[in-house]
Amino acid sequence: MTERSRTSSGSPFEQQFGFCRAIRVGKRIIVAGTGPIDPDGRSTAGDAAAQAERCCALIVAAIEDLGGTARHVVRTRMLLTDPADQEAVGAVHARWFGEARPAATMQGVAWLCRPEWKVEIEAEAILD
Repeated sequence: MTERSRTSSGSPFEQQFGFCRAIRVGKRIIVAGTGPIDPDGRSTAGDAAAQAERCCALIVAAIEDLGGTARHVVRTRMLLTDPADQEAVGAVHARWFGEARPAATMQGVAWLCRPEWKVEIEAEAILD
């Protein structure tokens, strides 16, 4: 079996729901759906762009903790509760992952884990 390394972001949902922020198996890093959670466990205040910034920061920190960088990202999925936020969230995504140009999906959803969340993002990276 290939060795597995895990990292946590400290989200209260990780312990509650029994998952980790990201897992590395070989050269592949998979980052769980990442909501806008601040270090104190509260939701990031602000609009969808502010929340997407926080999601991306958590994602990149998890990838870096497992030996990668944002340029290793090959796939992202952005979940939005309001399609009107797609331009703002897309612009944030481009700032964080534009150099990597991953395959990406943006999808509208009815709800996320907390009612104030406007966006949740997940990612996958493959190390060189």
